[in-house]
Amino acid sequence: MKVLIITYYWPPAGGSGVQRWLYFVKYLRNFGIEPIVFTVENPDYPILDTELIAQVPDNIEIITQKIWEPGNLFSKHSKKLAAGFLQEKPTLKQKLIRYVRANYFIPDARKFWIHSSSRILKKYLKTNPVDWIISTGPPHSVHLIAKNLHNKTGIKWLADFRDPWTNIDYFHQLPLSKASIRKHKELEKEVLQQATEVVVVSDEMAKEYRQITSNCHVISNGFDGEIGIKQQLDKPFTLTHIGLLNADRNPHIFWKALRELIDEQEEFEMQVQINLVGKIADEVKRSIRKYDLEKYINYTSYVSYKAVEQLQNKSQVLLLFVNKVPFAKGIVTGKVFEYLRAKRPILAIGPDNGDLAKIITNTKSGFISNFDDTEGLKKQIDTLFKWYLDKDLQVKSVGIEKYHRKNLTAELAKLLKK
Repeated sequence: MKVLIITYYWPPAGGSGVQRWLYFVKYLRNFGIEPIVFTVENPDYPILDTELIAQVPDNIEIITQKIWEPGNLFSKHSKKLAAGFLQEKPTLKQKLIRYVRANYFIPDARKFWIHSSSRILKKYLKTNPVDWIISTGPPHSVHLIAKNLHNKTGIKWLADFRDPWTNIDYFHQLPLSKASIRKHKELEKEVLQQATEVVVVSDEMAKEYRQITSNCHVISNGFDGEIGIKQQLDKPFTLTHIGLLNADRNPHIFWKALRELIDEQEEFEMQVQINLVGKIADEVKRSIRKYDLEKYINYTSYVSYKAVEQLQNKSQVLLLFVNKVPFAKGIVTGKVFEYLRAKRPILAIGPDNGDLAKIITNTKSGFISNFDDTEGLKKQIDTLFKWYLDKDLQVKSVGIEKYHRKNLTAELAKLLKK
């Protein structure tokens, strides 16, 4: 069996967007499936991680196509308008750029890749037949390439949603006109209804999309490599968050609980250390200053995937903050599975009836507090700190093997072969 995978993100891209299909490709051959990857020749990746190139299997066919991205015309202003980091007080010029990008580049700024890629791949498929076309978004323009090919060739099509389309956390922040919102929803519906199969990463996403299509399946994100690698733990009581922290993800109750514990317990004040690894929004930094917590915070910019593994394995506690947005119940960030692999206690803030809460509860891997439960969060931190003082801060998580990338690829292979 052969599959053609259409993806914008591919090594040397860094961050979470590249990893899902990089690791599916890594293991597909184990199940008798030969992957062919179609990606962009001249990408504008915000993050690079050259170490991920080593995870690409030998002799994989990779087809590339040049793309013109209008964001390049906006120079430095476009880079400041990255999803989740929209300015709180944008200038008039920035407002205009934001409006143009939101309403004239639908479904996204990679739309100019659709026509040329559809043409090139249609020609390729005439002499190189495949059993499935697979598209993974965002960007959701890849789904429109796959839709064109599916309709012209009749080849089966699997549409993979790493994130929702119109329910993604930053969609409500975009200055979209009513007509633009309607267009997004129409395109999303077309993809869901026309795809042979749809795959999503969480139960809440599946619940939403099954209102439109019955062919929707959940295959979560996961982790790769050995579970619970032994490493000497940090001496301080370290609480580490890895990944971007934007305004929607600013954990107000965490800063408040932290300040109160520091004021109440001298030992806690002496031992606590917060590690923030990744891009941090100005609003988050202001919250930290508001509670006078700067001296307890270590900031680290983006680091490689390998370095992230080391940070996770030696941290006393791993922090996970869900965006406080309408679709919060369905948000399951990819890092939770990396946290599970590290086998360090997870401390999360998000809906206690959401998909993330189910994973943490079912695997017995940590605690989760609702967005407004400051007292509950404070008790959880205090409990973890007491275990730390007793040198007994550990988790005995269960059932995490099913989230290994190889086991998840087995689920994908079963779906493709059914």
